[in-house]
Amino acid sequence: MKNLLVFLLFIMASAGAFSQKVVFVIIDGVEAEVFERVATPNMDAIAKTGGYTRAYVGGERGGYSETPTISAPGYNNLITGTWGNKHNVWGNSIKAPNYNYWSAFRFVEELAPAKETAIFSTWLDNRTKLVGEGLQAAGNVMIDYHFDGFELDEKAFPHDKERLFIHNIDEHVVNDASRYIKEKGPDFSWVYLEYTDDMGHAHGNSEKTDDAIHTADDQMGRIWEAIQYRQKEKAEQWMMFITTDHGRSAESGGKDHGGQSDRERTTWIVMGGGQPNAYFTKEQNAIVDILPTALNFMGIPVPRERAYELDGVPLVGKVSIAQPKTDLAGDKLRVSWKAIDLEGDVKILLATTDNFEAGGTDVYTEVGTAKAGAEVFEIDLSRYPSDFYKVVIEGRYNSVGRWVKR
Repeated sequence: MKNLLVFLLFIMASAGAFSQKVVFVIIDGVEAEVFERVATPNMDAIAKTGGYTRAYVGGERGGYSETPTISAPGYNNLITGTWGNKHNVWGNSIKAPNYNYWSAFRFVEELAPAKETAIFSTWLDNRTKLVGEGLQAAGNVMIDYHFDGFELDEKAFPHDKERLFIHNIDEHVVNDASRYIKEKGPDFSWVYLEYTDDMGHAHGNSEKTDDAIHTADDQMGRIWEAIQYRQKEKAEQWMMFITTDHGRSAESGGKDHGGQSDRERTTWIVMGGGQPNAYFTKEQNAIVDILPTALNFMGIPVPRERAYELDGVPLVGKVSIAQPKTDLAGDKLRVSWKAIDLEGDVKILLATTDNFEAGGTDVYTEVGTAKAGAEVFEIDLSRYPSDFYKVVIEGRYNSVGRWVKR
C-alpha cells in the first residue's frame, strides 16, 4: 500500500498536480472609474474565479513612501512589493534602482531556482532596467524566456502618430504569451501592455480609450484561455493577476497622471484563481500586495529579513495584520495596526539603522508583545536614542512595518 501511495504521488507530481503558477499583467494607465464603466466580460469571468478589488498606488500620500503615479515607479511597486522610498525608481528614466530590494524574479530565481520564469513586454526596460537582468547589482538574475524589445524594431513595427504600432506590438506580445503559456507553462510570468496608456494620453476620457480597454479585455481572454488549458490538461494550479500602474487626472480629462489626486492613485486588481482572504475582501488593497501574494501562492517562503522590508500584505492565505501606523509625540511612539486575525500575539520589533538599503543587515530588538486584537502598542524611544527607526509588527502569519523619522 505504501509503495502504491508513493507511486500515485509521483504520478501526480509528474502531471503538475502540485504546481502553483502565477502570471501577472499590467495594462498601463487605466483608472478605476473608467475600467468599471467599460464592459470587460473576459476580466469579469476571470474575477469570478478569484476576486476583484479597487486598489491604490502612490504610497502614503504626504508620507515618507509617497511615490509618483508614473509608469516605471508603478511597475516597480509591483515587482518589488515596496514603494519608491525603498526601490528608488522615481520616473521612467529609471536612473538608479535600488536592487537590494529584490524583484519578484529574483525572489523566484534565488529561492526556487528550479522554477521557470518568463517576461512578455511591450517595453524592453522592464527586463533590462527594472528587473536588471544580468546585472551584478541585481544578483545576475537571468529570466528563462523573454519576448520584448519590439518598440525598437521600426522595420517590423513602423512608428506612426496614432500609436497603432504599439497596439500591434501588444498583440504580438499577447499572442506569444498565450502560445508560450499553453505550450511551456512557465512558473512565473509578467505580461506588460502599453496601448491603453497611449490612448489615454492622446484622447483622455474618450471612445478611443474605451476601445483600447475592450481590446485589452479580449487579450486577457486569450491568455486566460491558455491558463485554462494548462489547468485542465496538466492539472496545474494557476493564479492570474491583472492590474494597472496608475490612474489619470480628472483635471486633464484623463490625459495626464503623476500626481497624488484620488483618481491618479485609485487603481484595481483582477485576481483569477485563489481564495480571497479577509484582507482582500474587507481592507484597502495596494499594488504592493501582489508580490507577497504570488510568493505565498507558489509556496516560496521569504527570508525574515526580506519579509520585514516588504510593504505589501498577501491577498490569499492566512494573514494576521495589516495597515501599520505610527504616531510620534516626544519620546512616545504609538504603534497601531489592523488585526485581520484577532487570535494570538504580535511582536513589536525596533531597529535604529537602515543598513538594508545599502545591502547590509539591520539588528532588530523585540521591545514588547501585544494581543493582535489590541491593535495598539506604545514604545518609549528614550531607551533607544536615534533619529530614525524601523518598526516591525510581526504576527503569526505575516509582518508589516513602518519607518519613523524624528
